[in-house]
Amino acid sequence: MFARHGWLAGLCLLLALTGCTANYYRKSADQAAYGAIKGKTPLVPDMDPHFTIEQTNKLSLDGLLVATEVPGFLGPDGEREMGAHSLNLEQALDFAVKYSRSYQSRKEQLYLSGLALTLARHQFAPLFSAEGDVNYAVQRDNIDALTGFVEEAKVTAKGTVGASWLLRDVGRITAAFTADAIRFVTGDPRLTTSSQLSATFFRPLLRNAGFKAETEALLTAEHQLLYDLRDFTRYRKEFSVQIATAYYGVLGLRDAAKNNFLTLQSSRKNAERTRALAQEGRITTADLGRLEQQELSAESSWINAVRGYKQALDTFKIQLGLSVDTQIVLNEDDLRALQIRHPDISVDDSIQVALTARLDYLNTKDQFEDSVRRVDVAANFLKPRVDLTASISPYSNPNDNFSFPDLERYRWNAGVVVDPGLDRQAERDAYRSTLINRNRAARAIIQQEDEIKLEVRNSWRTLDQAKRNYEISEIGVKLAERRVEEQNLLADLGRAKAQDQVDAQNALNDSQNQRIQALVTHTIARLQFWNNMGILYIKENGQWEDPKHAKAQ
Repeated sequence: MFARHGWLAGLCLLLALTGCTANYYRKSADQAAYGAIKGKTPLVPDMDPHFTIEQTNKLSLDGLLVATEVPGFLGPDGEREMGAHSLNLEQALDFAVKYSRSYQSRKEQLYLSGLALTLARHQFAPLFSAEGDVNYAVQRDNIDALTGFVEEAKVTAKGTVGASWLLRDVGRITAAFTADAIRFVTGDPRLTTSSQLSATFFRPLLRNAGFKAETEALLTAEHQLLYDLRDFTRYRKEFSVQIATAYYGVLGLRDAAKNNFLTLQSSRKNAERTRALAQEGRITTADLGRLEQQELSAESSWINAVRGYKQALDTFKIQLGLSVDTQIVLNEDDLRALQIRHPDISVDDSIQVALTARLDYLNTKDQFEDSVRRVDVAANFLKPRVDLTASISPYSNPNDNFSFPDLERYRWNAGVVVDPGLDRQAERDAYRSTLINRNRAARAIIQQEDEIKLEVRNSWRTLDQAKRNYEISEIGVKLAERRVEEQNLLADLGRAKAQDQVDAQNALNDSQNQRIQALVTHTIARLQFWNNMGILYIKENGQWEDPKHAKAQ
């Protein structure tokens, strides 16, 4: 019983020690990766200075306003919003940064890039290794007829400690210390030990001189982390635009549901009034039928609008990283606060700013420089191989059972290894590939420059179009309101035509929806325009800062 409990206790202790060791390595990896990322963060404007992949904040809706009214324009679905938490745009962006699954994945991708750089740097640090093994062997042999069988057992042990250091532009130095021990358990009781100390030095003199391949690998990892930092920073901007687009899109659909509900109410009122007039014989049955048909059409449009709003809201919850079952409503004040803020900058100036500030364009240009450098590295491998090697190893005293290296007795050698390179097909193909990649990288710069110009111009056109559409919809709403008022007055007098009433009500509903849609479109287009210029700066909570050259009109 005791033995069994002791065994279990020992196993638990071993598992505990293993857990502590794993946790230590986890913290060590975090420290190295975060250190690499922090070291390059100042090189990337608008990069999150407090980057982390840890999600320590548990989802909590405490502190948010709670809805206390039931919106009638949502029908039965409106009752579900009673007691729901109200979320404004700033809070939605903050939630998205903290809980979005896609955003967390991109952060982890950047973390892994930092971790990869730490491994590349580690190759140029002194590397230590140790290895040991113990073996128990038994040999049973028939010596002679008199002695019979003799059994001999021995224990052998071997341990090795080594070190290797790759020095830039110098060479690789390696050293190893090996110790052997033999103990005869039966027969000869002596303990015999021996050891060996050796050191070698290796340096290429011609091909790959200066360890260009290893240095290139390190430089590639250094640059890759910088590129990934830029990509992540640009992703932060695009992510905020996506969240804002979805946020205003949900509010726009909610407003459309409200407008469709008002249209339904107006259609019902017109239909009821027309029924009364029809009973008095003051209006035809055909006109009554047209208005009743309009009432049914308005009800169908309203139902579809409510369904579209609820579906968009559930989709938005997933974008934020919330459960679909989470009861939230978006703050309508953000929609009412929207206004046309048109950028006060020319298209040509916008393009020049974009070509200076766009982080992805900087990556493309730097990647071209990488391709040029790799051509030189590949060309270096076409040269013959000439390597210098040297080693030294002290002897052990063979007459001493407990033998350790005798520094007065040693051997050393030095030589040159020459490979004229009679077969260079692989190196030839690699060199030709780097030339092609360099040409591709050069074309990529021109291609992306044109794409940036196109993006900026298109976003400018979208802005201008959205501004004009808003101005048109403003006029359209006023005209439609006057038409509805006129038709209501004529209806009270019994002189209204059903078709005119239907057309006026539909025109008002459409123009109201178009106005809010144009306002939302302009707001999103403005954000995208700033993003295409590379000047949409994002705070830690995902909120953006308005550039100074945007003014309200």
